[in-house]
Amino acid sequence: MTFLSFFILFSYSLSAVLIFKNLGKTTSTSRWMVLTPALIGLALQALLLNHLIYQENGLINLGFFIAFSLISWLVSAQILISSLYRPMESLGIIMFPLSGLASVFSMVMPASEPLSGVTSQLIQWHIMISIIAYSLIMLSALQALALAYQDHAIRSHHPGGFIRYLPPLHDMETLLFQMLGFGFIFLSTALASGFFFVEDLFAQQLVHKTVLSIIGWFILAILLFGRYKFGWRGKIAIRWTLVSFVFIMLAYFGSKLVLELILAR
Repeated sequence: MTFLSFFILFSYSLSAVLIFKNLGKTTSTSRWMVLTPALIGLALQALLLNHLIYQENGLINLGFFIAFSLISWLVSAQILISSLYRPMESLGIIMFPLSGLASVFSMVMPASEPLSGVTSQLIQWHIMISIIAYSLIMLSALQALALAYQDHAIRSHHPGGFIRYLPPLHDMETLLFQMLGFGFIFLSTALASGFFFVEDLFAQQLVHKTVLSIIGWFILAILLFGRYKFGWRGKIAIRWTLVSFVFIMLAYFGSKLVLELILAR
């Protein structure tokens, strides 16, 4: 399985290199050529995740690096699916190698307590909805960074290079808010299901995760309301997206980092 994780890294990285070298070539044939290695990496990463996550007796393993690998897999899948009808493959230049590295780390650095003890089907659904929400918001953050780079280049009158291969600014903003809308729906569902299905959502080990998630949810709600009511766009949308992303990622990965990799030692 360790060899498999390194092959996944190779497949993703190859696709990222091909995407970079073929920027501007938007024919369907060239697009499939550069995305095929990433599709192979995605399929193999799914097999690896299935092996790592599902343990005996219905227990699941969602340690720090395995959870990060799962989220990066979901983000990569979203990029690949979106690339079928939008020129979004450029986001894979960063995300695909990151997914490959996540696969390697999930194998070479397993969790100190791999079995979560989660057997309830409802709790498992809550966890999976939460991870989908995190992946959508992570993808939104990547889109916001690309939008920030594009906006800066246009304002400084240097719209050449990589900028030439991105969709128009208006389309980039529209896509960003579509991602944020779906992310908000899944995050709302995750928080609501947590209050219903998790026995004590404000227990000592969960309180930081809960509070940070709620703060991130409020920031995202304000941003979406501002977009709907006042037409917020540009730098406001980028900043609020990234701030919400920081709180939500700290909620999940910050708490897992402290509990699994610092306090567990």
